[in-house]
Amino acid sequence: MALRSAQGDGPISTRWDGGAEKAECFSAKKKKKVAEIYQALDSDPIDVAALRRMAISEGGLLTDDIRRKVWPRLLNVNTSEPPPPLGKDLRQSKDYQQVLLDVRRSLRRFPPGMPDEQREGLQEELIDIILLVLERNPQLHYYQGYHDIVVTFLLVVGEKLTTSLVEKLSTHHLRDFMEPTMDNTRHILNYLMPIIDQVNPELHDFMQSAEVGTIFALSWLITWFGHVLSDFRHVVRLYDFFLACHPLMPIYFAAVIVLYREQEVLDCDCDMASVHHLLSQIPQDLPYETLISRAGDLFVQFPPSELSREAAAQQQAARTAASTFKDFELVSAQQRPDMVLRQRFRELLRPEERTKDVLTKPRTNRFVKLAVMGLTVALGAAALAVVKSALEWAPKFQLQLFP
Repeated sequence: MALRSAQGDGPISTRWDGGAEKAECFSAKKKKKVAEIYQALDSDPIDVAALRRMAISEGGLLTDDIRRKVWPRLLNVNTSEPPPPLGKDLRQSKDYQQVLLDVRRSLRRFPPGMPDEQREGLQEELIDIILLVLERNPQLHYYQGYHDIVVTFLLVVGEKLTTSLVEKLSTHHLRDFMEPTMDNTRHILNYLMPIIDQVNPELHDFMQSAEVGTIFALSWLITWFGHVLSDFRHVVRLYDFFLACHPLMPIYFAAVIVLYREQEVLDCDCDMASVHHLLSQIPQDLPYETLISRAGDLFVQFPPSELSREAAAQQQAARTAASTFKDFELVSAQQRPDMVLRQRFRELLRPEERTKDVLTKPRTNRFVKLAVMGLTVALGAAALAVVKSALEWAPKFQLQLFP
């Protein structure tokens, strides 16, 4: 059952300070983007690279009606195939009780004012979808927070498409979170501090001194921010971005949130409790488009392979989903989006700067990197570089992840 999400299928909610003229300009830009999206969908073959650019660029995919058409293309899911049939004994699964508890706690993930009967029906669908994906893929293991991702798809595309999309997502982007242990999840979290260090060594060193670690970002990462953001519009905007990008993009987005809050962090007492408490309370009024742009820029400037080499932990690379992303069918047949981005990125630089290597060591060329922040939205593409090496795992921890 497909239904409109909280933001509906109308224009993106925004604030304009310039009155009717700017609103009219925005409407024209939206109409142009919608036309470009449908042109890409009508191409033969479908122009997946263009759809990625639309999903990443300002405003994302605009409406849930468009998402229902584009998300399957971004995941290379054939929408003409019937969804897998429900098993007869799904509720006999060993995961049933935990899934049931998590879904019952997910009331706030449904649109306010939804009738109880409709919500309860969706919750039953949510349980069945999760159990079916797990039954069909016994190598996957349920984790607390997985339901936050599945419910987002259910609210946008409906039960039929959700089963197919979530199954593909679970065996690719989310695979590392669904391993028997949290080793690969901790490994991915280890990218956070090196990214921060490249951009803001002072902030990095402060956080290291406070010994705050990265646990504050765990629920962000494994739910694609679905658990921590209250406005559904922001959640689906981020899903547009993440579905069009490399599996590690959520950790880059987590890094730009921390970087955006630099002054708040530095104003804290330099101890684990204070800094962890601040960072674990994510603001709801973030400048999402700006942060999406910066996350894309950072991915190009500091690709995972560069961070991995600096950490000298290549022996773990083959174990993560990120390291095998080049094998994911999502890669466009026309032209890989990372090449599109790099080419246009260089074209925007001044001629005298084109010969400069913007990927040089950040400690010596940090200001060159910061000068090009914000180009991702203008370029309309994001990097899909393949991770060839990885960081060492963080120390083991056992904490309650969600309230």
